[in-house]
Amino acid sequence: MDLARQGERGPLWVVALRQESGRGRRGSQWASLPGNLTASLLWPVSDVDPVQVPSLGFVAGVALIAALKRTIRPSHPKQPIRSPQDEVGGGKVGGTSPFRLKWPNDVLVSGAKLAGLLLEAETHPGGRRTAVIGFGVNVAASPQDLPYPATSLSQSSYETRAEDLFDYLSDEIVAAARLWSRGGGFSSIRRLWLDDAAGIGAPVSVRIGGEIVHGIFETIDEAGRLVVRSDDGTRRTVTAGEVHLGSAATAA
Repeated sequence: MDLARQGERGPLWVVALRQESGRGRRGSQWASLPGNLTASLLWPVSDVDPVQVPSLGFVAGVALIAALKRTIRPSHPKQPIRSPQDEVGGGKVGGTSPFRLKWPNDVLVSGAKLAGLLLEAETHPGGRRTAVIGFGVNVAASPQDLPYPATSLSQSSYETRAEDLFDYLSDEIVAAARLWSRGGGFSSIRRLWLDDAAGIGAPVSVRIGGEIVHGIFETIDEAGRLVVRSDDGTRRTVTAGEVHLGSAATAA
């Protein structure tokens, strides 16, 4: 974002072998360990309706899942996202993908956090707007002593390099952004996101400030909001919050 303030328009990738001031949502720290992927993508959004800019987070999730699928199946031909009907980056070849998207910005393997995404946007003098999408993926190792389970590709028996994953991701984000079409194609991105979503149809709890919303994770709506169905059948849409799925939702 500093580069954008200095006039850089992008698209531009910034990739770090080591990151000393990583951040997650709500200012939480993100540990950068050797061998992991730490990358941010500066993306121009001056021609995007500001209402549609947050949906870039779902574009990032879809692209990362597609890149991960291709990474663990490198023999499959390179074929980035084309449409919701196509196989996503070859990920559906050879069985069900182990990767799941946790609303709003995590990737899980066997219920443990593998990756986090962070979307930020800023308007610069003159009205030029820029978004930065941050990717943090545990490739070689995962941080310890966290308040939630975490894992890495290596710990999950998927041996690859951060450089190879980035190679696929750089292809997939372009293809996903083309499908997104400045927000006009979010319905297609939404369907792809739901294909790999964690916890659909299962219990969910969302902490929103001092309130906890309990129910069943039904879907995400056309604005990317979480739709929770309560026991009495009423539905509530959630824009942001701390999400717990499955048995963790029951305990929350």
